[in-house]
Parts: sequence; C-alpha cells; structure tokens
Amino acid sequence: MTADVITLGWRERLVLPQLGIASLKAKLDTGARSSALHVDDLESFERDGETWLRFVVGTGPRQRIAVHCEAQAFDRRGVRDTGGRLTERWFIRSEVWLAGQRFTVDINLTDRRHMLFPMLLGRTALVGRFAVDPALSYTQPRPVLAVAEAS
Repeated sequence: MTADVITLGWRERLVLPQLGIASLKAKLDTGARSSALHVDDLESFERDGETWLRFVVGTGPRQRIAVHCEAQAFDRRGVRDTGGRLTERWFIRSEVWLAGQRFTVDINLTDRRHMLFPMLLGRTALVGRFAVDPALSYTQPRPVLAVAEAS
C-alpha cells in the first residue's frame, strides 16, 4: 500500500454533489465490484437525444428526506447480487466527495430498501484511494455541502 491511501471504516458518510445529496451513509464494501445507490420511482426519459434518469433518493435519519434527482444514463448492464442473481441495472456516473477526496464513480441504481445503507461503495471506487479497516466506523467528520460548492 502506498502512503497516499487513506484508511477508512467499513461505513462512512459521503457527498454526491451532482445529485444535490449533502450527506449519505455508505457501506464501504471491498467484496462488491460496483457501487450501488438505493433509489425509488426510477424512470428513464429522453433529453436532447440522450437517455436520462429521474429518481428519488432518501437521505437523513431513516432516509425520510426525499431528494429528487436527474442524471444522464451512463450504461445499462447486468449485475450479480449477493445471492448470485443477475439483474439489469441502470448506471450513472457521478462525483463523490469522501475523506477530502473528489472522484468520479459509476453507480448502479437499484432497490436497497432492505439493506442498512442506501449506498454501497464498491472496490472499483476504493482501489488506489482507500483501505478499509473493518474495526473502524465513521472515521471522517460529517460532510457539509454548500450549494455554491456543488456548482
């Protein structure tokens, strides 16, 4: 491991500025290849000849605050869940802010309502940036997103 790799806990709070999400609890999962975000009311639509996605992300305590989001579709492909079932999912590409780092991640949009965390940050987002210590949890201060910063 290089000195540039930051050690984080198995769960952290992150920011998705392009979606207007100021703080979201995420599980950092080295066993999952891709990152996933729980969304409700997912629908696709066309804008300027491109496929876009409209969806709702629950944030805040017990995901009670609904953030209405739109993002350009990046891809649609099969993803295997922990039970080995293959499902086709929409992917978006979005910036993530975590531990003072800003980076872009491919995120699949799915139903995670029965999971403890609305966001799963997989190993393709972690590799080369972060190491995960399963004995640690919420090592970073609560993120703060000002509207001016996100633009």
